[in-house]
Amino acid sequence: MRIPLTGGAYSARSLIADAQRCINLYPEQNPQDATAPTTHYPTPGLTLVSTPPVSGECRAIYTATNGQRYDVVGQNVYAVSASNVYTPIGILSSDSGPVSIIDNATYAFLVDGTTSGYTIDITKNEMQVCNDPAFYGSDRVDYVDGYFVFNQPGTQHFYISKYNDITFDSLDIASKSTYADNLVSVAVMHRELWLFGEQTTEVWYNTGASDFTFGRMPGVYIEHGCAAKHSIAKIDLALFWLSKDLQGQGIVFAGRNYAAERISTHALEAEFATYSTIEDAIGFSYLQGGHAFYVLTFPTANKTWCFDAATGQWHQRAYLADDGTLGRHRMNCHSFNAGRNLVGDFETGNVYALDPNNYTDNGAAIERIRSFPHISGSDGNRVMFRQFVADMEVGNGLSDDSAPPEIRLRWSDDRGASWGNWVVGSLGKAGEYLTSIQYQRLGYARDRVFELSWSVPVKTALNGAWVDVSRART
Repeated sequence: MRIPLTGGAYSARSLIADAQRCINLYPEQNPQDATAPTTHYPTPGLTLVSTPPVSGECRAIYTATNGQRYDVVGQNVYAVSASNVYTPIGILSSDSGPVSIIDNATYAFLVDGTTSGYTIDITKNEMQVCNDPAFYGSDRVDYVDGYFVFNQPGTQHFYISKYNDITFDSLDIASKSTYADNLVSVAVMHRELWLFGEQTTEVWYNTGASDFTFGRMPGVYIEHGCAAKHSIAKIDLALFWLSKDLQGQGIVFAGRNYAAERISTHALEAEFATYSTIEDAIGFSYLQGGHAFYVLTFPTANKTWCFDAATGQWHQRAYLADDGTLGRHRMNCHSFNAGRNLVGDFETGNVYALDPNNYTDNGAAIERIRSFPHISGSDGNRVMFRQFVADMEVGNGLSDDSAPPEIRLRWSDDRGASWGNWVVGSLGKAGEYLTSIQYQRLGYARDRVFELSWSVPVKTALNGAWVDVSRART
């Protein structure tokens, strides 16, 4: 029988329900007349683009409206040329944590969560400290209708710059007012302001009033706030964030049409509940190959999860360390620049391109893992597994390989609680497109979970598998 893989990662709170891991693979739905309903493709590798003069956390990559790229590494702010020459233009007072940047075609505004703010003349690459007494610091800056918009950390207030300017009027300030929680962050979507509080969210719009140009959208009130101020990201017509409200926290929502739609799963929410903190979560989005991805990293938990808006499925992104363990992905921030999805390394400050044609992370192997659904007898009795055949793209081995690239299979006969040893198969040498990945005489079980794993730097794709099972003799 064919065992299709129609979804993404789902390791339930109880593994007897589901024990499907999906690491460094993402599903894509096929046309109705395809041989398999879904194909799993490898996540993109990391191709090195540039290395900063001083190593440190890449806190932001930003491409201005004139095409100029800016990188923030540790305390250092750089203007980076098209030939990847780093020119230092300023120093921040802080040295860690996400940095937010946006521009108005003349000046970029930079905030880092402190009371300090910075402006960059993007025509001259000159950076200045904002000394305006009506600037109060911010965790995030956005831009709409000619105004820079900021939250005032630790308060209910948000404020704006003067129109098409980087100066401020002390009267241009307002408060999130429908509930007494503090304002966590601000974001712009559809020329409207979303004010994310600790427990609730409001939407404001440009009313054109002479005293303060923004006012609250009548009748719009969202009963979900934000648990992680840096988790907010925008994809097309939706805002994504990790939530917190009066009833709890740890659900991922997409804000559309003035409503919050839950996009996380019970399995993922149970996973989040095991983390010691979720307040440090970092989110960003990018588009590639017709897929819109929302990437959510938990630095303390050392995990990275990714939501594919095209399919509504989650998968895990992971980096294979030298000791063989899987941790958070290297990417810490993102910018689309010169036709490339650029990401910054959370540790070294290196900038990479997310490259679907690179099957390594800057030379390091990428471990790809996919677990299958439970397979059991219809009456609860043992069944015999005669054969497992992986339905995969093969024959793309490196031409100079002396041996074909390996793929590994293991299985659990206790419903995902423990696993046996890996059994090695072949993905075929270069040109061996008819290679059949077969594993024979696999024993008996009442309930079995299979899992495939490979890390070879070659093109692959996974449709699922065929499994030959029969009822065991009593």
